[in-house]
Amino acid sequence: MAEQSLNITVYTRMLCPFCFRAVKLLKSKNVTFDEIDAGFNPKKRTEMLQRSNGKSTYPQIFIGDYHVGGFDDMAELDRNGELDKLLLGVGR
Repeated sequence: MAEQSLNITVYTRMLCPFCFRAVKLLKSKNVTFDEIDAGFNPKKRTEMLQRSNGKSTYPQIFIGDYHVGGFDDMAELDRNGELDKLLLGVGR
């Protein structure tokens, strides 16, 4: 993947298989991202809920200010060829 232009944040929790898959997919894209374990951190969970407009499932993924959603949403973007564009800041 080419140069990354946006901050990527993934809110995760321990032992979450979808979180593991999201992290694995982002690592396969060779991008840097912030992984925030919000499972047992009330402050970070509140932050996640505010940023995601109340979405409480894990993971919650943000590329820049764009709320991707969860792993299934990100995987669909990848299948459609849209994820790489988002990661470069040219999509959506």
